[in-house]
Amino acid sequence: MSIEEPQTEASADQNFLVTGLPSKAALDREAGYRTLAELQDETARAELFSSLEAAAPGFADWIVTALFGGTYQRDGLSPRDRQLVNLGALTALGGVDPQLAGHVRTGLRVGMTRDELIEVFVHLAPYVGVPKALAGLRVATAALAEAEAGTGATTATGATTATGAATGTGTGTGTGPEEATA
Repeated sequence: MSIEEPQTEASADQNFLVTGLPSKAALDREAGYRTLAELQDETARAELFSSLEAAAPGFADWIVTALFGGTYQRDGLSPRDRQLVNLGALTALGGVDPQLAGHVRTGLRVGMTRDELIEVFVHLAPYVGVPKALAGLRVATAALAEAEAGTGATTATGATTATGAATGTGTGTGTGPEEATA
């Protein structure tokens, strides 16, 4: 079997046994850029490229190729499920507000509702801690408010998301996530 032949699961296992090396990872740069365009809006893509390209030429291309052209091309998780994982991981990490906000917006693009996105952070509280869940919720409500103010933020199903005090963006009642402390 040559290295260039596509490998089935059985041949991949055999390849490891014969060569001691794992199967070759598939990276598809063009598929990465297509996937990125599907998942992130033009503003998010422009921010990624302009800031990174100025600081570290080629780094943004590497991220797109390895992440969106590699990891995102794997079978096993839907784009929606990947966003759930991303939201949990970024919230647990903390200190990555721009990335978390971007993934909240991507959640809308892949069909998650506002209520589902908010529930992610409520569900995370016992796992990542209340302070990190509240910090994530603050980022999420701000990102949702921006999305809703922009064009009425429609989900993949075409439903318009709610706006106003329900976003928890400073109702003055002491019940919004930014007014809670932990």
